[in-house]
Amino acid sequence: MGQPSFQASNAIIYVTYGAFLILGTALAWKMRNQPKADFLSGNRTQSALPLALNFIAAAMGSGILFSYPELATLAGLQGVIVYALASALPLMIFAILGPIIRRKCPEGFVLTEWVKQRYGIVTSLYLSALTLLTLFLYMVSELSAIGQVVTALTGLDGLPVIIVECVVTTIYTSLGGFRISFITDNIQGAMIVALIIIATITVGAKTEIKPELIESSGLLDASLIGWQLVYILPVAVLTNDFFLSNFWLRTFASKTDKDLWIGVTAAMIVILITLTLVGCTGLIAAWSGAYDPSVDDDGSVAFFLLLEQLPSWVVGIVLVMTIALSTAAFDSLQSAMVSSMSNDLFRNRLNIWWIRGGVVLIIVPVIVLALKAPSILQIYLISDLLSAATIPVLMLGLSDRFYWWRGFEVLVGGLGGIFTVFIYGAIYYDDAQSGGELILLEQGLYTGDWGAFGAFVAAPVGGILWGFGALALRLAFQFVSAKVAGRRFDALDRPLVAAHRGDWDDETAPVSADQDHVAINTKITGKFF
Repeated sequence: MGQPSFQASNAIIYVTYGAFLILGTALAWKMRNQPKADFLSGNRTQSALPLALNFIAAAMGSGILFSYPELATLAGLQGVIVYALASALPLMIFAILGPIIRRKCPEGFVLTEWVKQRYGIVTSLYLSALTLLTLFLYMVSELSAIGQVVTALTGLDGLPVIIVECVVTTIYTSLGGFRISFITDNIQGAMIVALIIIATITVGAKTEIKPELIESSGLLDASLIGWQLVYILPVAVLTNDFFLSNFWLRTFASKTDKDLWIGVTAAMIVILITLTLVGCTGLIAAWSGAYDPSVDDDGSVAFFLLLEQLPSWVVGIVLVMTIALSTAAFDSLQSAMVSSMSNDLFRNRLNIWWIRGGVVLIIVPVIVLALKAPSILQIYLISDLLSAATIPVLMLGLSDRFYWWRGFEVLVGGLGGIFTVFIYGAIYYDDAQSGGELILLEQGLYTGDWGAFGAFVAAPVGGILWGFGALALRLAFQFVSAKVAGRRFDALDRPLVAAHRGDWDDETAPVSADQDHVAINTKITGKFF
């Protein structure tokens, strides 16, 4: 039997948490008097290797032990490869866009700071709400995952483990902020890599594959869901990464653009390999007979069924690895929420202890929801659909060619994209209630129909269409207003100062040019409208 004894399980779990508590608290105590700016961010302080380890630790939580093997049992090898690529490759967007956004907003440390500069406070608050909601959902999913993992591996109640993890991470992140999260992630990231190598070798050496099950399983064949995921997952993961301020904090923390490129590239490669290996455990479970799809309905437990056939010391290694994964991910989310709340909602004017207290209070409903969360993957999907509707219209403003794009278009486009999903679902299922349920993706990705695929097409496409419709409406209103007031229509004039300096402050009156490139003095009436 692969399950450790009751005493051994408790010892492994709480000794690991105790070690992280002592390490994190000791390091945080040394920096307890650090400036507030250093507590919230670490701009231009980190080299390539720490960045790589941090991206590794922040990108992978314990939920990967459920979602990736589950997808393998449903979409086979094709699904494993697509999911791993779709999860790892989008990290490169931080290496690509990070330097651009940092040049436009050198004092910022999260994406919402650039959004406020570019689109104004209304759009910034809209993105901030989505960012905080995403962080909240990820915190729920992480606690839900660690609770389920501990129960599956040891048979213990997951609630005490969830509470202990929250207490441990809250103590040292409250003392040290972003900096302590960054330091502990270096150690946890290195641990994760080492333990995954050990676990991979052990699973490969101790598991017996039954050749007759390989062909009969059909997991090497292409499938409809496998082909659908080629589109769904890149869109979902890429756009959702923009909402994760723990990634943006690490992007802005890079010393140079070169460090950022090297760090993100190294992390991407390690994450790609790791997720592929984790996903393949679902295949191995099916091919070894540990997971039987005719008997076991839930493919998310495939990894744990496989471990039942292995020695208990292997489960012990996996348990330590899981706690390191979860603690690293959760403290990153906590520090990101503190930084985002302080910057986005209070402009860094509120005493940091009030922000810390707010995050502690938020953890209470996080724990409650984590205990009731039925599916880790569904939690991710809700956030993914929101980001798929919002990010395309938001990022148009990153190009100077779209200088006329305003926050009004972003807000209407984002909300319109979600409404488009409802319209599509109501038409596809011929039922308004089913259209509403599609927004929450209650049936997940594996329905066997085109519902989820259509939702991830409708969200970005609908967002763009609604955005341009809002643009046309805004320009028409401004044109009529200009004619009625007897003044020149200047809504499409290019603000030269803004184009050259990246300064979109409402209170400035930049020089603009008309269609003949003649400079004229005009005031931008607002970034939102």
